[in-house]
This record gives sequence, C-alpha cells and structure tokens, in this order.
Amino acid sequence: MPSPRALTLADINAASRGDFVAAVGWIFESSPWVAERAWRRRPFASVGDLHAAMVAEMSTAQRDEQLALLRAHPDLGTRARMTAASRSEQAGAGLAALKPDDFERLQSLNAAFRTKFGFPFLFAVKGSTTSDILAALSGRLASTPDDEFAEALRQVAQIAWFRLQDAVAASDPA
Repeated sequence: MPSPRALTLADINAASRGDFVAAVGWIFESSPWVAERAWRRRPFASVGDLHAAMVAEMSTAQRDEQLALLRAHPDLGTRARMTAASRSEQAGAGLAALKPDDFERLQSLNAAFRTKFGFPFLFAVKGSTTSDILAALSGRLASTPDDEFAEALRQVAQIAWFRLQDAVAASDPA
C-alpha cells in the first residue's frame, strides 16, 4: 500500500530497484515480480507509461505466473485474506455490507466460477454497484476458459490502473 506521502513520478523514476518494488510492487496483487520487471523500463514519462510497462510485463509472463497472479486475488465479497487495497476497493463497491441474500448468491457464484476456471472472478469494482458485479459474475460463467483467462488479465490491468492513479501524486501527468 502506498505511504502516507504520495509518490511522484520523479520519485518512481529515481528509485532503486528495491525502492521501486517497495513503492509499487503491491499494485499487482501480491505479485511484486511485475514491478521488478517493469523497473528496467524507466524512466516513465507518465503514470500511463508506468502502467503500460507493468501491463506489458504481466502480459508477456509465463502462463503459470499469470495464473498465480490471478489466484493471488481474493474472491469478491469475502472478508478474509485480503490486502488493504482489495478491502478498500470492495468496500467502495458495497461488497463489505451485502444483504444476506446477496452475500449467499455471491458466495455461490464465486464457488461455481472458481470451480470452472481455477481462479477467482476478477472485476475492477471501482465505480460499480453490487448489482453490476453480480450480473458480470453470472454472465462470465458462460465464458470459455481461454476467453475468461484473457478477460481476467484485462480486469487485473484495470485494477492496477485504478491503484496507480490513487498511489501517484495527482500533480503527475497521467
């Protein structure tokens, strides 16, 4: 999670590999290898360039590394084993205060999804409602494994974009 003092792009570009990973290694859920590999692409002209470099590293990683990244994410609506970033994102989408019926439906859909695909349902929840999330989860259960794997990686990239926007000082260019 970012420090209380907002990071600047200048800080990120000047950081040693270790400091860089400490600063942005959390952006891709429990997968600091993404940041470690992106470090060599510095300097970044914008937060968008930093994001693109990180997404490129995720996209070109071995499939087993990508699967581990997907599996590092918690099931939506769970209340255990979540990073602070995931807790905050899910609370913002109303998942921390689900009605009992919605909670049961979400848990059932999550279990079916994980059984079918071997990783949790991934959805960039920022700006979404509980209804949006349940509809997407229900609809994506019909996906093929290859299509869902690709969609899950797209969702991880979107989650990372939201996290970078929150972590890097607003005065930096996007």
